[in-house]
Amino acid sequence: MIKSDVQLDAKGLACPMPIVKTKKAMSDVAEGQVLEVQATDKGSVADLAAWSKTVGHQYIGTSEDNGVFYHYIRKCNLETSEAMEKSFEPTISNEEAVAGEGLILDVREVAEYAFGHIPGAKSIPMGDLTNRLNELDPSQTIYVICRTGTRSDLAAQQLKAAGFTNIYNVLPGMTGYTGELQKEVQ
Repeated sequence: MIKSDVQLDAKGLACPMPIVKTKKAMSDVAEGQVLEVQATDKGSVADLAAWSKTVGHQYIGTSEDNGVFYHYIRKCNLETSEAMEKSFEPTISNEEAVAGEGLILDVREVAEYAFGHIPGAKSIPMGDLTNRLNELDPSQTIYVICRTGTRSDLAAQQLKAAGFTNIYNVLPGMTGYTGELQKEVQ
């Protein structure tokens, strides 16, 4: 199952109640946390994705089990998450990273990675990076990617500080990636 910080039971509710309950629950979720919404309304799949985009939260994805839809939504503050200035240089485009000879390091959360990542990318969530540096080769070219370039910027800075020498921040990140996606939702 996908890891979430807060769960909301909206099973048995019809439109628009899953959105109403989600909106209310989101006010108690901290920025960056993931809300899991459990719903039985098939319309909730399109509704919650559209609502999330409209209000600026990240709709990570949906899985279905025995008629229950599990929606995963990350609370975002667009002003801080999208407009944060990127400071790590050098940067590289999504296309250049995919065509490159290095390792694509995806620093998004496990749920984000599971719902779609670049084939062959290695997943090490930003919060786990310090404890998992030993899984990476300091001399290898590493292309660090996240959703928008913000977390990858911070991760690239962290890798450089740890002695890694050939690091690139991938911009604009997964929001601009149009290639094939690999999914590993369980």
